[in-house]
Amino acid sequence: MKLAGRIALVTGGARSIGRAIALGLAREGANLAIIYVSHPEAAQETVRAVEALGKRARAVKADVANRAEVQAAVGEVETQLGPIDILVSNAGVQKRIFFLDLEEADWDWIVDTNLKGCYLVGQAVAARMKERGRGKIINVSSEAAGFPAQRMAAYCVSKAGITMLTKCMALELAQYGIRVNALAPGLTRTDLNRKDLDDETFYRMRVARIPLGRVMSPEDLVGAAVFLASADSDSMTGQTLQVDGGRGIA
Repeated sequence: MKLAGRIALVTGGARSIGRAIALGLAREGANLAIIYVSHPEAAQETVRAVEALGKRARAVKADVANRAEVQAAVGEVETQLGPIDILVSNAGVQKRIFFLDLEEADWDWIVDTNLKGCYLVGQAVAARMKERGRGKIINVSSEAAGFPAQRMAAYCVSKAGITMLTKCMALELAQYGIRVNALAPGLTRTDLNRKDLDDETFYRMRVARIPLGRVMSPEDLVGAAVFLASADSDSMTGQTLQVDGGRGIA
């Protein structure tokens, strides 16, 4: 097992991509904590699934855009499970809104959750990793970081920001043995976009842009996440790993 004995924290780990990555890390030997802000039943289901794999697991409720809640949650995880070795900043939201109708409140909600959340959780965990001289941080970006999309301005900007934040974190934290990389999924069926993908016209339009010709599942991202969390990627930092069915070359 590549992650035996490690402690991993996954934000947004209750459902979809976060849940799949949490279970993937557990299958490689990691004990898991997840941070969630809604869907407590799903959070507990993820905990039970990790425990069924023979690993310890905890679910902690916190808003990743709130510094006080983040600090309390990270402290609780380390008290209950031990020092965090791996952080996956996955918590994210989206909402399709035409730019001229985009309200400030919606902009703040999307950018604060997606980008500010990576900053706050990353800072809280990295401060503890620094004292131990090691750690792996994976920020979940998106193919949307490099491709503008209709009615997705706030989301695309937030994901582009994660790509640059990853580089800046990697540059400054390398001296402490902390590797920081990003994982950029392509079109993946999740709870956030299920309604869009159920629209046949939208589905056909999007799949036509993907060289491999299919929408991914959250499980398609697990291998890349395990790679970035393990010693296999020890010589990588500041990179964004695209898992997008070839969308980036189309």
